[in-house]
Amino acid sequence: MARMWTRRAFLAGLGAAASLPAQTRKKPNVVFFMTDDHGAWALGHACSDFHTPNIDRLASDGLRFTRAFAATPVCSPSRATYYTGKLPTHHGVQDFLMGEDSHGPQSKRFLDGHRTYADELTDAGYHCGLVGKWHLGGDTESQSGFTYWSTAPRGSGPYKDVPFYRNGEEHLDTGYKTDFVGDEAVHFIDEHGADGPFCLTVPFFAPHDPFDYQPEEDRAHYAESDFACFPEPPDHPQRRGRHSVHLRNRESKIGFAALVTSVDRQVGKVLDKLEEMGLRDDTIVIFSADQGYNCGHHGFWGKGNGTIPFNLYEESIQVPLIWHWPGRIDAGETSAMVSSYDFFPSLLDYLGVEAKPDPARVGESYAAFLGGESPPWRTELFFEFGYVRGIRTENLKYVERGDGWGDELFDLEADPGEEINRIGKPQYRERRLALKKRLQAYFDRIGAPSIDDWRETTSQILPTDAEGYYEWIESVRKH
Repeated sequence: MARMWTRRAFLAGLGAAASLPAQTRKKPNVVFFMTDDHGAWALGHACSDFHTPNIDRLASDGLRFTRAFAATPVCSPSRATYYTGKLPTHHGVQDFLMGEDSHGPQSKRFLDGHRTYADELTDAGYHCGLVGKWHLGGDTESQSGFTYWSTAPRGSGPYKDVPFYRNGEEHLDTGYKTDFVGDEAVHFIDEHGADGPFCLTVPFFAPHDPFDYQPEEDRAHYAESDFACFPEPPDHPQRRGRHSVHLRNRESKIGFAALVTSVDRQVGKVLDKLEEMGLRDDTIVIFSADQGYNCGHHGFWGKGNGTIPFNLYEESIQVPLIWHWPGRIDAGETSAMVSSYDFFPSLLDYLGVEAKPDPARVGESYAAFLGGESPPWRTELFFEFGYVRGIRTENLKYVERGDGWGDELFDLEADPGEEINRIGKPQYRERRLALKKRLQAYFDRIGAPSIDDWRETTSQILPTDAEGYYEWIESVRKH
């Protein structure tokens, strides 16, 4: 087996490099791709509906985490967790940012005061760039350790001719948004690929809705698809009406799938650029998503906020996670349960970069798995989204809700589809009480307020709508 660059191996050196002074050892580059609203199920290696040859090659030749999860099933707080290693309680973003918070004269920079992995890597001599979606306030301004910045403001919106801001300069007539993100990633590598180690973060907007435009070359793959991986169960009684138009809608299925394929084309474009510049063997490529997504699963479209009350269904929280580095990371799979809050410590650990300590970080490094090891590993993860907190073990999931909403308990072994809430079943009483105790003890330990006081953790403008999104309506409220 090829020797791996775990933190231990990095510090010891590799082969002849072991005898060199630390400052002369070559540091690997990093390209981190992140999709938006993209569950682990929605790639070609997991579902034949999807045409994703480039990402599938990364999956087959790299290490794939088959049980990777986002700590929060909605975009802005999930991204903040990836960047900082903290839960919403500590980074202060509990839901997606409204326009006023995200961009414009009243915008707030929500990660100011929090060190990101880019801050740490910049201090360690990396050139850090971000190309794509930010959606964490001050969207058009370079920040949080990223010295190269090319973004479109806000979190979603149209896919054609969206203004981007590259290092403060506005670019118009950008064409197809996903292609432009890929082009900007290539531009960064052209400018900085030869200058020493870089870390390029590429957060795509796709496949987030709207599904109103995709290039024909991407749609063509789905002209005859039967979309077997898009289930059509009865409608979820608590689904949000905003997304109901997509249920059993073939055009929506084509749109979502074509947006995923658009991302795959851009991944291929960036990999080709690395090959062209002779950088592929020196570059770690990581692929993941901000959170999962339901395309008919459980009878609704959307993510954690696709139902009222919010949900923590597997499809909402499970994400793809692939690490690929030729000759360094062996191909294979691991079933270790890892979270988005583990990404910060794992990346820095694997690169041999020691972060400045911060007790608010809650994650653990899974870098040893990248080195082919199978260390003892935890068997539970924790989740937080506004008034919802959860714990997932190997075979149980307990979801606790504040503000008077009901709780849930799912037996993932007996009921992998999470169709039966076991919260009141006598035979589950002891297990429910044990999970409740562990969940509350965890959030007490990290210094979170009680679940009913969760609003104390954020200063953002919270979304509202007529369906009860933080504006409770008794007719849909479940006690």
